[in-house]
Amino acid sequence: MGRRNPSIAIVGAGFSGIGLAVRLKQAGFTDIAIYDKADGPGGVWRANTYPGAACDAPSHLYSFSFEPNPYWTRRFAEQGEILDYLRHCADKYGLTRHLRLGTEIADAQFDTASGRWRLHTADGRVRHHDLFVAACGQLSNPATPALPGLETFAGKSFHSARWNHGLDLTGRRVAVIGNGASAIQFVPLIAPAAGSLTIFQIEVHWISRKPDRVYPRWRRTLNRRVPAVQRLSRLGIFLWFELLLNPALISPHGRRVLSLPIRALCRYALRTVRDRDLRARLTPRYEPGCKRILTSSDYYAALNRPDVAVVDAPITEVVPDGVRTADGRHHRADTLIFATGFRSQDFVAPMRVVGAHGTELTAAWKDGARAHLGLAVPGFPNFFLMYGPNTNVGSGSIVHMLESQAAYIVQAARLLASGVTSMDVRADVLDRFDAATQHRLGTSVWNQGGCDSWYLDSGHRNTNNWPGSMTGYRRRTRRLDPSDYHLAR
Repeated sequence: MGRRNPSIAIVGAGFSGIGLAVRLKQAGFTDIAIYDKADGPGGVWRANTYPGAACDAPSHLYSFSFEPNPYWTRRFAEQGEILDYLRHCADKYGLTRHLRLGTEIADAQFDTASGRWRLHTADGRVRHHDLFVAACGQLSNPATPALPGLETFAGKSFHSARWNHGLDLTGRRVAVIGNGASAIQFVPLIAPAAGSLTIFQIEVHWISRKPDRVYPRWRRTLNRRVPAVQRLSRLGIFLWFELLLNPALISPHGRRVLSLPIRALCRYALRTVRDRDLRARLTPRYEPGCKRILTSSDYYAALNRPDVAVVDAPITEVVPDGVRTADGRHHRADTLIFATGFRSQDFVAPMRVVGAHGTELTAAWKDGARAHLGLAVPGFPNFFLMYGPNTNVGSGSIVHMLESQAAYIVQAARLLASGVTSMDVRADVLDRFDAATQHRLGTSVWNQGGCDSWYLDSGHRNTNNWPGSMTGYRRRTRRLDPSDYHLAR
């Protein structure tokens, strides 16, 4: 007899987990548990509270299609507002009773005999579920470099994703290690208070001005009273990414056509930097888009301050009172802030996932993370990923991709409800998908643009990005084909 209401485990209560849980409830599923080690929903937007934390995708697109938010106060929402939006979604759609907060899943194992997953919590409890979804995201585990001598540092140190709000930076000698998306947001805000600020530049980035603005009250009222206005705004933003920016990243022809205007926009922003030598050191020598193009209207201005310095030389060691670099210089510091991003290729770490034949997911991915449509891995039945391998977008909104994945997983849940006890994606299906994906990525700017980025693993394999449009991904995930899976009933 088929399972009428399969038990579903979702690990992660960010955009992925909340969006999936809403769609599952709307489809009639009620036995849902959303596990998160934090004490509240929000995922990356709950964890990252550094000064200036904000989204670099426009608010109207960086939100669920089924829950537009007419109350966004600005074009690019800040962290607190996005977190409030996710809490609102959890409350409105009745997810509170499904949340299992303060619960870290340390280990998950598939039991072939029962066709169920055993989830072991960090405090020793065990939970059993028919369907297991890892909605951990690609940006959940901060990456801190193993710098020689770090343990000898006598001052304060922390990662930007774990901001130390109890530390007053006024008058302190601050060293910021890294200069990516997080750093360009918080540096302009902490520079005025710090006694001195030294930025250790790991990679040069293309940075354009951020077209941000506050939405006046009349616009928010109009969004609320005439929803079509907000929908049109969302559509316009979507088309901008799909028809203009995406081709510049994926298509060699699009790169040739659009590279010059993108360079011009970024170089126009760079003119804010007064020092000619510094401008040269801030100019990338790779194609725009090889790394994600960053946006800021105040980062370059902050570099003009006399108490802010940019260092290009690699760090060789940390000493008790600062940092030494390869050029032999000693940079005094009493505070280290790591703006070094996330372990984006880990996907489910530190959770241990063991499939049907005793194989760990990390072992299955020893040659690089792979999943059919970024969702399913052979040998791991009734298991799906959200924001998995090759589902990141170089331009656009990941929320659109997550909604596509949620719709696909709902279909999988329906199969289990109809009497299927186990569904395991076929290895040949993944092989064909992966070969086509890597072939398309081979001509993309991410692979051919002349840079190393977090999109590429240690073997220079692109494990993160989707080599097509958001529309193309939605089309591929619109229908789950049962013939792609080994099914047991």
